[in-house]
Amino acid sequence: MVGKKDKMKIKIMKNGPYLVQGNIPLYKQKLVTDEAGHTVKLDDVLEYPLQESYILCRCGASKNKPYCDGTHTKISFDGTETASKKPYMEKAEVFEGDDLKLTDVHEFCDHSRFCLRAGGIRKLIENSNDPQARELAIEEAKLCPSGRLVLWDKKTATPFEKEFEPSIVMIHDPQKNCEGPIWVRGGIPIESADGSIYETRNRVTLCQCGKSENKPYCDGSHWMNARQKLKFRKKWGLDK
Repeated sequence: MVGKKDKMKIKIMKNGPYLVQGNIPLYKQKLVTDEAGHTVKLDDVLEYPLQESYILCRCGASKNKPYCDGTHTKISFDGTETASKKPYMEKAEVFEGDDLKLTDVHEFCDHSRFCLRAGGIRKLIENSNDPQARELAIEEAKLCPSGRLVLWDKKTATPFEKEFEPSIVMIHDPQKNCEGPIWVRGGIPIESADGSIYETRNRVTLCQCGKSENKPYCDGSHWMNARQKLKFRKKWGLDK
């Protein structure tokens, strides 16, 4: 018997939008920052009417966002997918503390800036014998929408993950005054334009501005310029 979740899928259309199927709830949320400018949470903005299927803009130019209005055909949108389909753990850099382990795949970063508080998540892991530092490290990792960061309990070898119902969130970034990524939650399969399936994960972020250099995933291009992206790539050795 085919269950409700088995019908859920995001299909990437060639040089076109995302076709969402299976009654997947759609929300809009906004990033909230603290006094230091670090992102601390997401607040609800609205819930869109539930639909069995709908089409989300991927080129960034629709006048009916978040839905596609066909503009991609008028602007010759190039939606070529360039992201690797290697599993997350095959690409992950590992950083270890006393009882915590962080896996990190920099190319997934959507630059929502959840991991910067208190000196950053790596510093927190180094000091994870302090209960407050440990708790904040876990919070930062679980909040990372893109799934770039996954924090593990070394004793049990289990990840700290929030349990999500399958859903999609359109993220708004007031600090950067722009729309952010499309946050896909709860293990929704994503099908490439060529029919292959990307690794299904609890949380990933897809590009909605059309500018990402790691399509279909968000790479922060909705607010980062070329200089800022180059600085990030050099920091993490992504040009090697």
